[in-house]
Amino acid sequence: MDKSDLELKIMSRDTNGDIVEGLLTCPSCQRYYPIVYGVPIMQPDEYREQQLEKPILDRWGVQAALPATTNQ
Repeated sequence: MDKSDLELKIMSRDTNGDIVEGLLTCPSCQRYYPIVYGVPIMQPDEYREQQLEKPILDRWGVQAALPATTNQ
């Protein structure tokens, strides 16, 4: 696990300007963490369910995959 700064891509905000949907990505290791209903989903790879994340990423037009070491 690296400790690089994450990049933020905002997909939508609410009327207060708070992030509702977005994507955090690590440019170093290529991991991604979707933000859904304002909550970043930052589980370790072994607990992530890529099939649940895929519809969200598809809706955003984002092509992303967990690193090959994931046990999916």
